[in-house]
Amino acid sequence: MFFYRIVKRVFDILFAVLFLLVFSPIFIVTIIVIKIVSPGPVFYKARRVGLHGRVFTCYKFRSMCVDSGEVKLTTLQNDNRIFPFGYFIRKAKIDEMPQVFNILLGQMTVVGPRPEDVVNVRVLYRGEYKRILDIKPGLTSPASLYDYTHGEKYEDERLYETEFAPQKLALELYYVKNRGLLYDTRLILRTAYIIVMILLGKQYFKKPKELDMIRMSVK
Repeated sequence: MFFYRIVKRVFDILFAVLFLLVFSPIFIVTIIVIKIVSPGPVFYKARRVGLHGRVFTCYKFRSMCVDSGEVKLTTLQNDNRIFPFGYFIRKAKIDEMPQVFNILLGQMTVVGPRPEDVVNVRVLYRGEYKRILDIKPGLTSPASLYDYTHGEKYEDERLYETEFAPQKLALELYYVKNRGLLYDTRLILRTAYIIVMILLGKQYFKKPKELDMIRMSVK
């Protein structure tokens, strides 16, 4: 695991630097458009729980109106807190781009469990799920991809909480138990594929194979 951590950190730094160089025009355009279409700050600074339970500031492009209310377990489909351009940057995952700064600061990694809100961690990360905090949070994971393709289609928060959230937690824990360089590479490629397909209009995706593996392991 020591070799894995070293390689992962080197890759994180190279990825973040290259990402900023390549996508800097998108950063600039997004900043300008947000300033024009929605009064308020360009960046949303969220308190998130990271490695070993340490709280850090997670950076995102703001996609919701200022003072949009309390933090929820998820953002549901047709959420009226999101302004129109915000829908686009969320769909394209542009809103997550500023988290490369969190990667450079060593607070996040490219592949890892999504950083969760402090309140949600207290409620959800109990028992075995506390292990999710044993590694750095990341930009992408099997759970975040599943949320992207399936979870964001929910319109009822209670149904999301009872039906979807347990599967998402199980996927985060699955990654913690099975992480490795090959798995990380596959998840990065899967992320790029899913984002492109969604922007091209694809709406229906199969559930991740990891869910079948989880079910088999508990039989």
